[in-house]
Formats: sequence, structure tokens, C-alpha cells
Amino acid sequence: MRSGHQRRFTDERPAYRDDRRREQPRWDEGYAPPLTEEEKRALWLPIAAKIIGKCSRDLPADAALREAFRESEGITRTESRAISQAVFAYFRWLGWLHHDWSIQHQISQAQELEEKFRTQPNAFSATDLRRAIPEWIQEQLSVTPGWLRALQQPPTLWLRSRKTSNNSLQQRSFDAKPGPLPQSISYSGSLDLFRLPEFQAGEFEVQDLSSQAVSLICAPKSGETWWDVCAGEGGKTLHLAELMGNKGLIWATDKAEWRLRRLKMRAKRAQCFNYRSRVWDGSAKLPFGTKMDGILVDAPCSGVGTWQRNPHARWTTTELDVRELAALQGKILNHAVAALKPGGRLIYSVCTLTRGETTEVAAAFSTAHPELKPLPVINPLKPKMPPAETLWISPAETSSNGMFIAVWERTGGAESPAIAP
Repeated sequence: MRSGHQRRFTDERPAYRDDRRREQPRWDEGYAPPLTEEEKRALWLPIAAKIIGKCSRDLPADAALREAFRESEGITRTESRAISQAVFAYFRWLGWLHHDWSIQHQISQAQELEEKFRTQPNAFSATDLRRAIPEWIQEQLSVTPGWLRALQQPPTLWLRSRKTSNNSLQQRSFDAKPGPLPQSISYSGSLDLFRLPEFQAGEFEVQDLSSQAVSLICAPKSGETWWDVCAGEGGKTLHLAELMGNKGLIWATDKAEWRLRRLKMRAKRAQCFNYRSRVWDGSAKLPFGTKMDGILVDAPCSGVGTWQRNPHARWTTTELDVRELAALQGKILNHAVAALKPGGRLIYSVCTLTRGETTEVAAAFSTAHPELKPLPVINPLKPKMPPAETLWISPAETSSNGMFIAVWERTGGAESPAIAP
């Protein structure tokens, strides 16, 4: 069984190296003129093909790209961006490609299809767009034309600014625009964000819009005690901490110690001081004896909600993964709930859209725990809509990852209203 690593993807763009800004000698002094775009393409196309050849279930496309760029000292940031776009276009349009052609010719075909979809989206029917997904997924969710079209569009890169930030990133770049949630920013530029002084100063984080919505639905209060059960590298931990004004306590756990080390570095940059971390494997033995005001189980999942951002995962994820991960999600929920105090709330979120990992897990958990009361949820992206028993965030409507969210309250405490940011 896989460990659910697919949901840890954050963006198509891998970490780039700096441009190697070589002096361009004058061609009229006996040197060759700069390379044309076609000549540049001829140089990086074989690299993209080689990377695609290495991609597998155990080596996802984004990891293969990072590995290739680490090993290739001469690749500039501009070149690495072009290579990355070519690799993701290949997997996005894989269902259309002539597989008896060479990989390089298939990449060119994929990029032609991508450009045609950008300029003539209606040239692709809903039936034709079903080539973008494996057949088995149609048994797990309702495939809509809107979702299929969203899958074939380049993803939006979402950022979350700190409350104390002066929005200097927006002032710096015309490509940074305010998003629909407080502190959310959409970014469409080409700057290396991780090298900006604003990022190093903790003024913003790279975080998908739907993940920001999850933290707002948690709505933690200053002075409370929360548990981020599957914290990973801590994107939601840091958001919860800021929402709490750095007052109270957040326990962050994960089964991978290296992820918690990354959280430690991120927390230092973000000036997050009210969290503690421990390794926890999801077993019945809890990592502490504290009772929680709130528990967030952002569980490992198949990551179907991220297929726009991670097209390679469409062709490596299987229905068996869905079943195995659903069992893991149920186990984590059933063990973590023991730490919830009366009146406390448990939030379950997964960035997938399969029935097996969403409504079926939530229904089984509710049946197993009559002491918990399901709470209606208000969508922070649609605050005027009436609350729903469970919440779906659709990539077709939000240009973000797909997300499923359910909320319960342990009875015995005061009644809680619908959960809203």
C-alpha cells in the first residue's frame, strides 16, 4: 500500500536553480549569434523525454524533475521551466498521444494539443475529454464536463500572505492578485518565489486555496488546544497558528520525521511559536494524553483532487489505492477521536473526490461514533450559500485542488453553530 504521498504535492513547478547569466559575446566579433527558440527547444526536448522515461509509480514526475535538475548544473531556470511544462503537458494529454511515435514527438504533439485547447477549448467535446482520465475513476465519482475541462487547464498557483504582511508581493509583481479568501493571492508570474526576501521573511507561504479553506473551517480560537494529525510539512499547522494569534497550543504529528523537520524550518521563518511536534504512526497509542478543543485529520489520500496540478498521478493511481487509503483514513479517525474533549470539534479533510475516501469514510465513522454529532459546514469560498452536511470544493469552480470536508462535535458540551470562518 502506498503511504498517500500523492496529496503532498503542492505545485507543478519544482524548485529551480538560479539562471546562469553568461556573458553574451558579440556575434560580429567572430562568435555565433544567440540560439533561436527552435534551437533551444532542440536542446531541452531530449532532456524532457529522458525525464519522462524515468517517471514511474515510485518516482512521480515532480520528483523526477527535481532529481534531473540537481544533476544538470548547466540548466537555467528558464530552461527548467520549459522542460517542466513539457513533461506535465505530456502526462496531461497522454490519452491523445500516438504511442508508436518517439517520446520527443509525443511531447510536441502534447504541446500542440495544449495550445489548441487554450485557443479553441470548444473543439474538445466532453466525450473526447474523457481520454484525460483512466476508466476506473468513473466508478468512483460523477465525471462532469466542468471537471474534465478544469483538468486540462494549467493550475493556478495560490499563496497565503501573513496578516501582518504589507502585501509587498502584490506591490512587487503585477502577476500577484488578491484571491477570494482573506490573505489568499493568485500568482501567475515567473519569479523564483522561494528566493524572494518576502518569502524568506515569512510574509507568505505557497498554499493551495482549498487548503486555506480547510483551516478557515477549523476556525480555531486563541488559547485553544488543537491537533493537526497528519501535519506533513505543516502548511495547515502554520495557518492554524496564525488564526490563533500564536496563542494556545497546536500539536503537529506525522509518521515521517523528515516532514516534521521541514515544518520546524517553516515555522521559524513564519514566526510560529505555539506548536509542538511528535512522530505518530496512526496507531491506537496516542502520542500524548492531552484532550483537544479541535482535531484536524487532513488524511493521506489518493490525491484525485490534485489531478489538474499533478497529471502524472492520473496514470499511476489505482482503485486498489482508493480502497487501501480509505481503510487507513478510517483507522486514523477512529484512533484520533479519543483525544477529543466534550464539545470539541473534529474536522476530516481529503484532497480527493472518490466516494470511497469521502462520503463512505464519513458515513462509517458517524455510525461507529454515535457520541459525535455531524455539524453543517459553511463554504468560506461561498459564504452566502446555506451550510451543507458535508462540503465539496470543486476544481471546476475554484481553480484549486478538489477537497472534501466533514465536521463533527463530541456531545456533552455546548451546542455549536454551523462551522464558518
